[in-house]
Amino acid sequence: MCCTDMALAYVEAHASWSEANTKPSLGRDYAAFLTALPDGATRAEFAVEGVRCASCMNAIERGLAPLPGVASARLNFSDRRLTVTWKSEAEADVATVLKALESLGFAAQPFAPGRIADAEAAETRRLIRALAVAGFASMNVMLLAISVWAGNVSDMTPENRDLFHWIQAVIALPAAAYAGRPFYEGAFRGLRAGRVTMDFPITLGVVLTLVMSVVESLSGGTHAYFDGAVMLLFFLLIGRVLDQTMRRRTRAFAENLATLRSERATLAEPDGGLRDVPLSDLAPGARILIRPGERVPADGLVEHGTSDLDQSLVTGETAAVTVRSGDRVFAGALNGSGALTVRVTATAGATLLDEVESLMRRALEARSRALVLADKATRLYVPLVHAAALLTLVGWIVGGAGWHVALLNAVAVLIVTCPCALGLAIPAVQVVASGALFREGVLLNDGTALERFARIDTVVFDKTGTLTLPEPVLAGGIFDQPALETAARLALSSRHPMAAALATLAPGATPFLGAEEAAGLGVRVIVDGEELRLGSPRFCGAEAQAQAALASDPESSVICFRAGAQAPLAFPVRQAIRPDAEEVVAALKASGHRVLVLSGDRAAAVAAVACRLGIAEWEAGLTPQDKIARIEALRSSGRHVLMVGDGLNDAPALAAAHASLSPVTASHVSQAAADALFLGRGLSPVLSVLNAGRRARRLMLQNLWISAAYNGLAVPLAAAGLLTPLIAALAMSGSSLIVTANALRARSGEAKTEDKNQAAAHLTLPKAA
Repeated sequence: MCCTDMALAYVEAHASWSEANTKPSLGRDYAAFLTALPDGATRAEFAVEGVRCASCMNAIERGLAPLPGVASARLNFSDRRLTVTWKSEAEADVATVLKALESLGFAAQPFAPGRIADAEAAETRRLIRALAVAGFASMNVMLLAISVWAGNVSDMTPENRDLFHWIQAVIALPAAAYAGRPFYEGAFRGLRAGRVTMDFPITLGVVLTLVMSVVESLSGGTHAYFDGAVMLLFFLLIGRVLDQTMRRRTRAFAENLATLRSERATLAEPDGGLRDVPLSDLAPGARILIRPGERVPADGLVEHGTSDLDQSLVTGETAAVTVRSGDRVFAGALNGSGALTVRVTATAGATLLDEVESLMRRALEARSRALVLADKATRLYVPLVHAAALLTLVGWIVGGAGWHVALLNAVAVLIVTCPCALGLAIPAVQVVASGALFREGVLLNDGTALERFARIDTVVFDKTGTLTLPEPVLAGGIFDQPALETAARLALSSRHPMAAALATLAPGATPFLGAEEAAGLGVRVIVDGEELRLGSPRFCGAEAQAQAALASDPESSVICFRAGAQAPLAFPVRQAIRPDAEEVVAALKASGHRVLVLSGDRAAAVAAVACRLGIAEWEAGLTPQDKIARIEALRSSGRHVLMVGDGLNDAPALAAAHASLSPVTASHVSQAAADALFLGRGLSPVLSVLNAGRRARRLMLQNLWISAAYNGLAVPLAAAGLLTPLIAALAMSGSSLIVTANALRARSGEAKTEDKNQAAAHLTLPKAA
């Protein structure tokens, strides 16, 4: 890449960044972004840019609290999503909030999931381009710098040395101007708002180093430090790109919830007509029509019709639920094969889906307030760096040295203390540990979760789809083989999940011609003058057989089959327990972890699974609110909870727990809420994440101590004038290589070097915090 190419890239990136960050006109109507709450308050959400640390979050919340009418302002650090609540709709003023955020040094806009996704993608591309430019410049400038170092101890003439310095300047100056923009912008935003952020010492160190290098080149000095400045940006951009990448999933839950919402509803008018209306026009008592394949737009009671609904958001049960007149349905449920007429009981803003979203948002906000190791390490860093550089400058001037020597030593202190090793101490371990977990079938959503996994002492499991496999299977038993084969072939014509368990027993078979599905009941067909039925006990006249099957196997559900006048059959269908669930639970208990089951399923099914796995503590029939209440009670008693779940009803609990894990087959919202996802049919990844978390936290602490020891040794030497900026840059790079090499030890616990069957032996109960 030549200088012209870099200049063109700079202009292009500046134009795209400016377009992405164009602020909306403050005179526009923001009513569409306001949400009325049941208690009369009003809420709006904002996407905030430039939030880098916990101090930014506190500055925003404190800055907005005094605004007129504002009842609360809470920022979710994970997805940079700000929720502002006003006491009443009359006091809601979105434009004032945007102005206040701008005065605090943060760009913001009303939250819109699609637009935010585009902005995040643009920011990621910008960081990657900056990283590429910094990497290219670092390699080329370092090659030139090595030539100068060698020439200074050999026979290089001053003219050639100056030429090499200016070639370095031609490469480094435009590269630093472009690659350092993420840091410069953060520093200037903070200064405009009267705050000193972590970006400020980086900007100060880079700018002073470049200025000093230009001055040295103009005066024919022996040393220039272009290589140190560009290498610093390269290393820090690695950490910034990793941070941006690791947060991508936690920002997606709002979009996943949005896919469950219906924006419009079909209103059934008193005269029998149908009218398509927006959700805002619905009121409690309205009658709506829900056609097959549509999502329920609002909570209500069924007045007419029968159908199968996927209501996994309520109970977590993957099997479709048959609903008929008088049954309750919830917004977000997916209607199956029958049309339903529903009388609305709760509309937008007050539905169960809204409550799940609210619970999840509050849980994520609470989690974002827990400072991670990097936050704790950097809280004291900025004032210490500034104080050390200032004392160095003042000390040398008072000691009689000239401005040139004093400034040179102060810049050396800034360079040697630039947070390169500190910036890599945590992300490097996160990347290596994430790769190790990936090879063990675990996909990490949030790098900071490794620290939380290390402190887990209590594991809470959901039952359906978590302790059990997501797909239903035919339970054991002795069945009439010809009847079973016929029922399996008929099951090929049904969309019911339980029918799928029978359909797998008819490989290569073709469905019966003319089969018809009765909404919410089952499927039937006439074969050789005889009617075949497969479906619910009532549909097949098999109530007695179904009760007997359930009595002998309380974990199962039943699907029934009847051929003409022959006696009906009831086939028990259930979700099998994961193959290694007993071993994993035993390993957790042996290592001192407390194990519980919290499920929305019926008590008999939960009790049977808990008994088989040896779990004494279990609860059934829990709503999302109930699960959060149980987790908060555990947390209040000093426990650090790992929640393992898969359903939409588990999403708030996954967000509320100290750490969380979901199977890759989980609902999209649960995947977004979880800290990690695991592949495969086994539960051994639960042990893997606990082991990896312990190992990663230990290495992170070691890296922080290495960084602290390095600074403790290097700062006095730089302040004493024993380190030139060139040597300081080399020392800074060396410390980065040391912490990176130490981070590679996170691979030592991979499955290929450790017997997974003995993983429990490596688990130890964490000390109480």
